[in-house]
Amino acid sequence: MQNKGLIKFFAIVFALVCIYQLTFTYVSHGIQDDAKAFAKGDTDKEVAYLERMKDSVVYLGYTYKEVSDKQINKGLDLEGGINVMLEISVKEIIQGLANNSTNPVLNKALDEATKNREGNQDYLDAFFIAFDKVSNGSVKLASPELFTNRVMDQAVNTNMTDAQVKAVLRKKVAEAIDSAFGVLTERIDKFGVVQPNIQKIGESGRIMLELPGAKDIDRVKKLVSSTAQLEFWEAYKVGEMQGFLMGANQALMATEKKVETTETKTTQNDSIEKLLGGKDSLNAAKKGNNPLFDKLMPNQNGGPVLGYASTKDTASINAYLKRNDIRSLLTGDQRFARFAWGKEAAGAKGILELYALKGNKGNVAPLGGNVITGANAAFDQQNRPSVEMQMSPRGAMKWEEMTGKAYTQQGFIAIVLDNVVYSAPGVTTGPISGGNSQITGSFDVTESKDLANILRAGKLPAKADIVQSEIVGPSLGQEAIDNGIMSSIVGLLLVSLWMVVYYGKAGWYANVALIVNLLFLFGVLASFGAVLTLPGIAGIVLTMGTAVDANIIIYERAKEELRAGRTLDEAVKISYSWRGAMSSITDANVTHILTGLVLLIFGTGPVKGFATTLLIGIFTSLFTSIFIARLFLDNDIKKGNVVNFVTGMSKNWFTNFHYNFLGAKKFTYIFSSLVVVVSCISFYVNGLDQGIDFVGGRTFQVKFEKPVNVDEIKEELEKQFEGEYVDAKVFGNASQLRITTKYKVAENTVEADTEVNQKLYAGLKKHYTNLDYEKFASSYTGKQYGIMQASKVSAVVADDIKANSIWAVLGSMAIVFIYLMVSFRKWQYSLGAIAAVAHDVIFVLGIYSLCYKFMPFHMEMDQHFIAAILTVIGYSMNDTVIVFDRVREFLAGKTKGKFADIVNASVNTTMSRTINTSLTMILVLLIMFIFGGDSIRGFIFAMLVGIIVGTYSSLFIATPVLVDSVSAKDKDRIEHEHNDEVVVAEKVK
Repeated sequence: MQNKGLIKFFAIVFALVCIYQLTFTYVSHGIQDDAKAFAKGDTDKEVAYLERMKDSVVYLGYTYKEVSDKQINKGLDLEGGINVMLEISVKEIIQGLANNSTNPVLNKALDEATKNREGNQDYLDAFFIAFDKVSNGSVKLASPELFTNRVMDQAVNTNMTDAQVKAVLRKKVAEAIDSAFGVLTERIDKFGVVQPNIQKIGESGRIMLELPGAKDIDRVKKLVSSTAQLEFWEAYKVGEMQGFLMGANQALMATEKKVETTETKTTQNDSIEKLLGGKDSLNAAKKGNNPLFDKLMPNQNGGPVLGYASTKDTASINAYLKRNDIRSLLTGDQRFARFAWGKEAAGAKGILELYALKGNKGNVAPLGGNVITGANAAFDQQNRPSVEMQMSPRGAMKWEEMTGKAYTQQGFIAIVLDNVVYSAPGVTTGPISGGNSQITGSFDVTESKDLANILRAGKLPAKADIVQSEIVGPSLGQEAIDNGIMSSIVGLLLVSLWMVVYYGKAGWYANVALIVNLLFLFGVLASFGAVLTLPGIAGIVLTMGTAVDANIIIYERAKEELRAGRTLDEAVKISYSWRGAMSSITDANVTHILTGLVLLIFGTGPVKGFATTLLIGIFTSLFTSIFIARLFLDNDIKKGNVVNFVTGMSKNWFTNFHYNFLGAKKFTYIFSSLVVVVSCISFYVNGLDQGIDFVGGRTFQVKFEKPVNVDEIKEELEKQFEGEYVDAKVFGNASQLRITTKYKVAENTVEADTEVNQKLYAGLKKHYTNLDYEKFASSYTGKQYGIMQASKVSAVVADDIKANSIWAVLGSMAIVFIYLMVSFRKWQYSLGAIAAVAHDVIFVLGIYSLCYKFMPFHMEMDQHFIAAILTVIGYSMNDTVIVFDRVREFLAGKTKGKFADIVNASVNTTMSRTINTSLTMILVLLIMFIFGGDSIRGFIFAMLVGIIVGTYSSLFIATPVLVDSVSAKDKDRIEHEHNDEVVVAEKVK
């Protein structure tokens, strides 16, 4: 090997750099451990400790913030926390750019785009298609009633074509999404978690937030989904709206069904009574005779509050108040009234206050949040948490005018955030000048801090829906770390042991290369600031198997050369040459890299982490296998030491194969055809267990105190979820279930999520001895029972994931087909490889379709499963390429015999390589399957089946298809050339 000194120097420098990079992770984790010890389980104290350390120099002149930026971060599934995908409403952005036009063509096009948007299609593209179809040239986008308006600020004029306006809209929408990204980044930076991650997902309007370690899930959701649309409205007094409410109740008596009920005293009524000042003040009307007042308790104490209602009744009341016949009872300026609910009051859980705001024809607030220049958490005169705000000069003038009017008329000003009334104070000291104001209400210190944070960051350009979320408890994360470490150690030991048992001294060299490879791998991950996930750990363990693959291919070739009578020096040089093992290694790893790149491009979250680890592992393992192990071999050659690449035990293992692979093709074709047919029938009869990634829905991993009956749980939850189908499966053991439902999955609100959690608790609480709702639903360190993990995927995201998955599988197969055709220069090789891969994919899918109903671990079709399928494609190609490379070598060589004999001989001589590469992979996958934990067991099982089937298909499907697709003419030519060459060689002798 040339330039050995340079390679040694590079390896040493690279190793030192990797060690240096990893020290940042070590130091950062040490400080985080100190924070945990100091906080003793108090998250706020832990965050405060790390916040204080942020600017302190802790290591080699670096501050803690700089050190933590250079560490390997733990992903959600290892640290616990929340992952949220927000979708900024592009529809609302377009409506805003059109100045909320009422043009029927525009609004119909928006509705059509919402309804007909295809998986993986941007909303803006769907809108353009729908607009062209609906308008049919009758209305131009540059029309004054559409996008030539003051909002667009002369970016569009009436002379522009639709194509030009579309380009402007794309730019404006992109700017709005960038603005939303900036607002959310500022909010999250102030939230107080270590190493938050926020990134845009292409131009789709989606933004992914990952907050490792976050435990207050509801707080996070409110923080990120709040539009921060702050408005100041005048509020009607209860006396001004009493006539309307009485008339509405009277009108509803004629249309609503009368239901006689017996009024009973409940905790809810106790809360209402407490709010209203006692039982005597309640309306004494008999329940069942008053449709509106049965749900809305009127306020008889004056002020801006019209009445009080239970949260569950607000939807019905809203429906009443929106009815045209009911709104027609409003007269004069009251016909523009806006009804809004207040924030849930402290001490009155589940009870909301109803307000009526003095609306106007344009439905524009007299004063908006855009005048706010600053906000900070404070306390009011009664020492209650509040938010102080500072206004711009223009806002201060308007505020003085509004407060002066309220003072004169003894009115009230409602402070409304995202259509929720936080407070509606009166003005008792005259007009307020200077632009300083205060929001008070029933919220705690944390909520006041979050509200001030939201107002400082500014409002989002449109509403942000939580279309996908995943919540992982910290206890589950620690369990995943323990399982990952266990599988890594056991996998490393077994692979190392096998290499020593099979290859002797050369096996030790491969093991040294493996250890160096792991150092390089972690060093590169640290340098990139990568996030380590549970699938990422799986990728590392998998890298252990791939790391020795190149060594196996090289060592097997060296053994062949030694058997042919060559010296150790000659055997090593040939095995490391292109005509030796390098062509096989290159082709195998290029196909593997291509499928890994597809996985990286189309994957998200943990799947992307798996792809990143896998790709880095491929490059580091290639370097260590080719160069590090070679250094030891060259040193033995220089010293005259003997290296046989075998041990006394393994000397005759996997040698002298003379199996007629092509002769067995009839049986293998029949067997594989039966598998394909049975699989297709199963797809039709059983289908596949499509996870929420593919169909949308909510999934909960729930831990019970003792084993439970699955059917009983399903029945109880279906009652709670109003008849919606619930799927429950044992996950790991009978005291832990994976529960899936589509109940209210289309409602992307915090309130809907909370309602689902409450119904889940109501259906399951009898299975717990002493577990309240807060402990059941919340996330905290040391949690043993309740919701351990929760995920939600909306239908539109599920469509995108499914589309991405299909394209990923088809795209990877197409890319590999093209590469093999270019590399081997014959399409028959590509055909054989693709036939084998298609067979493997159908086989794995068939196993999952046949077995998912009774297997003791979940076998869902989700993103992790697609990652497994793509990995199977990569490794199946790897095995096939090793075989094909020898076939190509023998067909271009001097082996005598018929075409089928030459191919059979080439396959038989690769058996040791094929078995060893597959065996090491199967070994590490088995270890991961046993020790890796329940959450990735289905993912690993798919790869395990795939590798086994891939080994079979590379021998019994790929090669026969290759042979059968070669024309008879080409076969005759090859046989003629080979036999003539042999005859000529014998005559020369």
